[in-house]
Amino acid sequence: MKNEDRIQPYSENPRYWQYKGRPVMLLGGSQTDHLFLHEGLKAHLDEMREVGANYVRNTMSQRQEKELKPHRLLPGGKFDLNQWNDAYWKRFSDMLRWTAEREIFVQIEVWDRFDYGMQHWQISPWNPANNVNYSYAETGFATEYVGNHLYRDEHPFFHTVKGTHRYEARYDRLRAYQEAFVDKMLSYSLEYGHVLYCMDNETATPAPWGQYWIDFIKARAAAKGARIYATDMFDDAYKAADAALTAVIFDDPEHYMFCDISQVNSRNFEQTHWDRLQWLLEQVNRNHPRPSNHTKIYGGGYATFGSGAPEDGIERFWRNILGGSASSRFHRPDSGNGLNDWAKACIQAARLLEERIKFWDITPQMGLLSDRAPNEAYLAAKPGAQYALYFPNGGSAKLDLSKAPGTFEVIWISVAMGRPVQSAQTRGYKLMEPTLEGGAVVEMTAPYKGGWVAALVRRG
Repeated sequence: MKNEDRIQPYSENPRYWQYKGRPVMLLGGSQTDHLFLHEGLKAHLDEMREVGANYVRNTMSQRQEKELKPHRLLPGGKFDLNQWNDAYWKRFSDMLRWTAEREIFVQIEVWDRFDYGMQHWQISPWNPANNVNYSYAETGFATEYVGNHLYRDEHPFFHTVKGTHRYEARYDRLRAYQEAFVDKMLSYSLEYGHVLYCMDNETATPAPWGQYWIDFIKARAAAKGARIYATDMFDDAYKAADAALTAVIFDDPEHYMFCDISQVNSRNFEQTHWDRLQWLLEQVNRNHPRPSNHTKIYGGGYATFGSGAPEDGIERFWRNILGGSASSRFHRPDSGNGLNDWAKACIQAARLLEERIKFWDITPQMGLLSDRAPNEAYLAAKPGAQYALYFPNGGSAKLDLSKAPGTFEVIWISVAMGRPVQSAQTRGYKLMEPTLEGGAVVEMTAPYKGGWVAALVRRG
């Protein structure tokens, strides 16, 4: 694909993406994160397209059974890291081709710390007990890595590059196998222009690790004449102003060519989520405007740590897209809504809004709202022309249209149903008027409880 047609920041608003020269909003949800290993993938991709989803997360998974690992499993039951498992890579190739055909954008995650610990380590090709290439003594690997090892960044696998604080010269041998794995991945993915690259899933490893792989991938792409966009995802983004690792992305656009701040969608709820999201976006765009992605939106497990309920996932989705983010994708079950009925309706509702108001034309305008309780209503607008007003669960707020005279067409879209609702004039509920007059402060009231978004577009 020609570089000008590849996915890249939108020329007229670099906070968003464009593809084949046209701006595009990335919205998604899927049943799994290691998408290319998903059985029935074609049907699942068609299911996404049917509801307007065009964005998937693809971790280069090392979690699955031995037959679905990237390296060849020898007859004796051990892996050879110098040979590849053709079945694994054929699935990866098929996923890239099928998503390209459907214009579903793929965000690859190269490394996920949880693939290399706990029960997954026991069947990992990288575990010395499972390959013919090196021993525990040669690598410094341990026989097991429990959750605390991963959260505390104690796995040598993520310290094979100089500049990481646990680096040792003997890790160079391991890094050569890591580089071969990334080269193999790129031999497929660089052929396509609908792919983004994120080095890690919610990493706690300091920046030099991810920066090494960003530079590595950029160099390989440049050698082929391909323009790509890469970043890293830090675990502490949910802390916003108190995040030590995430802060590195704000003023380093050479490495963090776009931002993935997915972790703000964990542990943060309601108004706090909006406030921390806005702080992060302000830092990202202060000096180096770039797209900010959310490849994971938690909310779907009720008891899952930091995720909350399905309703929390829906709210985060809408706060993300009205807040100025370039993508929004539901995390897989049970930490997120995946592509369940909640997610499908939500994506359909967002596409209905997009038909009337383009996300890259509006910005958050909370100062135009009054008489609003925390988390009651959120507004993004192009003042005087277009207003997108979201109510997470019914309610009302006053909208200042005093500097916007004229007639506005009003469409109410149900987030729960994913369709516009023309009238609620039953059993005493107020009629939803199709127009309203600007030039004053007007009261906007959601038609009923539950999630609603109103699109106000000035005539002419």
